[in-house]
Amino acid sequence: MLTVSNLSVQFGKRILFDEVNTTFTQGNCYGIIGANGAGKSTFMKIISGEMDPTSGRVFLEPSKRMSVLNQNHNMFDEHTVLETVLMGNKVLHAIKAEMDALYLDYTDENADRIGELQLQFDEMNGWNAESDAGSMLSNLGISADYHYTPMSELEGKLKVRVLLAQALFGNPDVLIMDEPTNDLDFETIGWLENFLANYENTVLVVSHDRHFLDAVCTHISDIDFGKINNYSGNYTFWYESSQLAAKQKAQQNRKAEEKKAELEEFIRRFSANVAKSKQATSRKKMIEKLNLDEIKPSSRRYPAIIFETEREAGDQILNIQNLSASIDGEVLFSNVDLNLAKGDKVIVFSKDSRATTAFYQIINGEQKADSGTFDWGITTTQSYLPAENHHFFESKDLNLVDWLRQWAKTEEERDEVYIRGFLGKMIFSGEEALKKCNVLSGGEKVRCMLSRMMMIRANVLMLDEPTNHLDLESITAFNNSLKNFKGTVLFTTHDHEFAQTVANRVLEITPKGVIDRYMTFDEYLDDPKIKEQRKAMYA
Repeated sequence: MLTVSNLSVQFGKRILFDEVNTTFTQGNCYGIIGANGAGKSTFMKIISGEMDPTSGRVFLEPSKRMSVLNQNHNMFDEHTVLETVLMGNKVLHAIKAEMDALYLDYTDENADRIGELQLQFDEMNGWNAESDAGSMLSNLGISADYHYTPMSELEGKLKVRVLLAQALFGNPDVLIMDEPTNDLDFETIGWLENFLANYENTVLVVSHDRHFLDAVCTHISDIDFGKINNYSGNYTFWYESSQLAAKQKAQQNRKAEEKKAELEEFIRRFSANVAKSKQATSRKKMIEKLNLDEIKPSSRRYPAIIFETEREAGDQILNIQNLSASIDGEVLFSNVDLNLAKGDKVIVFSKDSRATTAFYQIINGEQKADSGTFDWGITTTQSYLPAENHHFFESKDLNLVDWLRQWAKTEEERDEVYIRGFLGKMIFSGEEALKKCNVLSGGEKVRCMLSRMMMIRANVLMLDEPTNHLDLESITAFNNSLKNFKGTVLFTTHDHEFAQTVANRVLEITPKGVIDRYMTFDEYLDDPKIKEQRKAMYA
């Protein structure tokens, strides 16, 4: 379907790709993964023709159509929502545009051309195009009321869904998607997972959402050491097998039979998990057929995120009564009652991200509630990771050692060696620890904020969209650390895997009240009674 031959990409002296040869075949979904800076987005731009490689070529079978999820949210502002989706099939849209123009200036001379175009239009199922586009928009949460609205009038999150419908429209032979789940809610992501899991053509996708990669991918394409290697299986299988390969490489003296037995047991265990997965489809490869011999230890660096507590909290953690908040007269949430128990790990979520952010700001004393009260237990210490952290770094000309020293409590903690220990755990080692804090990337800032939280040693953690800007390696390490944390956690995330594996309690805050359940996140989303209740509370 799609072949990459002798692809090389070089920026100055830096070699990003070196003689890459790989093939992407029909019926498979490839998750493109790699550390930050490895070249994932560059590779996708080359595949889509947006950028030329230094050498080599990309070959798409003749007559095959490629579709790319557009990253420019304002590109179609002059068009209606429905027309924007129809433009996803460029050939069909061009035929329709030419037909419409010829009809406006109808003559005997152009009648034959109109007939030819009508035939092509019919063969491409063009007469059903508008209803198909409308149906796809509705599935993505864009109601019929919006279908003839100009794109310029839509808010950002709705534009993302329209552009997603555009990319999916017309059943393209090759679908290129860079971070398709950004700004989508869990229900829409679930719909997209099901759509792609049953998609019969070729998909290449970059995503930091591990649940999404596990649900849709038949293969993982790992960018490492300037090469791209394709492995059968989803992200979790690749991650666990690469960790196993690294462990076995470190134990060079172990007998070959012992290694082989360990690999076979790993495959058996993973196969059982896949068979139980609700996303497993007939088109997915069976894990039993996999050969782990080609899996290589990764060059990835995983941060060591370890949250310890200075003291254990008592039984009284947080009591909230009748808490409400609004913005410019619009109710964000109301009547929130919560008695937080020791050890609770609560996902706090809402269809409006402003609601969850306001909730955290109120219980951290940064914003006043419209009504209600909250009381922290006297044995609790809190640490908060806000969704927006720029004010921690702006107008500060400090290096990272001096920046982190601001939260030191004792002389021992002020020592540079002590502080460098926390920074080193977050992969700021050597000279990197002396970088200026006001020139950091988004991911580096979050890693600094995590160093700060680790140093505070609070027994209650509050996290508002903590995985934003982090790479897969940091997200995985962060996720594992919260599962092992002995204290109490309140967190909001769009990372499904994070929500499902960390939370033992779900708190949904809405304009008409709150839903509070002790259950896993998947159980919450799948419960039919809760679905009805949620619908009523947002109506």
